[in-house]
Amino acid sequence: MARTTAPGSSPRKSAAKKAAVTSKVAASFTAEEQAAMKARARELKAEARASRSSAEGEADLLARVDEMPAAERDVARRIHALVMAAAPGLQPRTWYGMPAWAKDGKVLCFFQSAGKFKTRYATFGFSDQAKLDEGGLWPTAFAIHRFGDAEAAALASLVRKAAG
Repeated sequence: MARTTAPGSSPRKSAAKKAAVTSKVAASFTAEEQAAMKARARELKAEARASRSSAEGEADLLARVDEMPAAERDVARRIHALVMAAAPGLQPRTWYGMPAWAKDGKVLCFFQSAGKFKTRYATFGFSDQAKLDEGGLWPTAFAIHRFGDAEAAALASLVRKAAG
């Protein structure tokens, strides 16, 4: 017969210890961080069930964009259109509940809403999959305070470079 608890301890004590550890960990993350982790867990389960089509990923991405405050929603929609035009081979999806674009199944770049995490500004970031390496130091995330034509052109260039 297999033992499910440590010698000398009861199953009730093990469950209590596990609950205490879970409670400590949960207390160290904000509600927004916990929601992002839960969203990521749902995303991983969906990916495990079947490879997601581009249409499914885009529907998820746009649903998350629709949940954003109006100003960020407009920027996120512009960025989505820009990324898809600059690198049409990328697959739209969500990552930790935020809009993201993947290459070969791995997230390449993502948009993070300021409203969701109560930060001063939204960000657009690149993962380590992005081919942005230049010298010994290069940026991987950009604050978005306003998103005009000059910023859009700069971001499109970075996305094209990152997608390789």
